[in-house]
Amino acid sequence: MKAAVYTRYGPPDVVQIMDVEKPVPKDDEVSIKVRAAAVNPLDWRILKGAPSVVRLLFGLHKPTVARPGRPGRDLAGQVEAVGRNVTLFRPGDEVFGASVGGTFAEYVCADQKKLARKPANITFEQAAAVPVAGITALQGLRDIGKVQPGQKVLINGAAGGVGTFAVQIAKSLGAEVTGVCSTRNVEMVRALGADEVIDYTREDFTNSGHLYDVMLDCMGNHPFSAYRRVLTRKGICAIAGGPKETWVILIRALQAPVLSRLVSQNFITFVARILHEDLNNLHELIKSEKVTPVVDRCYKLSEAAEALRYLEEGHARGKVVITLESDNKT
Repeated sequence: MKAAVYTRYGPPDVVQIMDVEKPVPKDDEVSIKVRAAAVNPLDWRILKGAPSVVRLLFGLHKPTVARPGRPGRDLAGQVEAVGRNVTLFRPGDEVFGASVGGTFAEYVCADQKKLARKPANITFEQAAAVPVAGITALQGLRDIGKVQPGQKVLINGAAGGVGTFAVQIAKSLGAEVTGVCSTRNVEMVRALGADEVIDYTREDFTNSGHLYDVMLDCMGNHPFSAYRRVLTRKGICAIAGGPKETWVILIRALQAPVLSRLVSQNFITFVARILHEDLNNLHELIKSEKVTPVVDRCYKLSEAAEALRYLEEGHARGKVVITLESDNKT
């Protein structure tokens, strides 16, 4: 089968489309014919071999023969075969979810507990956009932020992959939502349901004088001292992303729990966990049209390097998706 592979760390250009062995599902896994796969910031971070722990897992100087570089985690497709312990799916089912096996490929195997049935009212491309970004937004707002109806929620980075889901999910939880984005994305964020939109090129939201109960930070572009100015006394800042410099993200992750012990506000860095139950929650939100995945651009598998490069530039509106077939319209 064809798959995106890299044998050394570096820029997106190191990614090549190669023939690799088709994976065989383990007892708790299903084999999936991939119809679409989304690109995440983690893909290009690992591609560059950063942070250093990546090299401990995949090879100090380059990915090893035993563990070659295989980008991609999000996926949507059709179940082709199931392991003997699988009870949730059967061949022919349309699914979406995540795999650690590299989803920029024609076929991939995934644990049945990291999948859910694809909502019938969206395309495979839209479904592939959901797992990592959608669950990050859901867990950040519901579990970390503990958003309640009537609360004021701020989404910093409202036009990005996580942000576009967060605006819609916060509204579904009954919150009053303010989104922060650039000028060209103001109308899109407003169309997603934001009650107010702040154009960061014209206004620094940290000096607005407004207070929020919960903030989902997808950008990491202000010091925590500035975020404190816009949070209520018991406000919560859920930190879901950061700048390109990985070392900055690591430093902020260390600072957050220390600061939370010193002030009444809570700063929490988290990494989303792909859970079958939460994928089902997102399925219901999409089915009821409370959430609609936003796809910026689609690329062919042969254009995987271009897709990674575009996402790394930091201007994507919603998600960037790789499509494995040209007729993914159902």
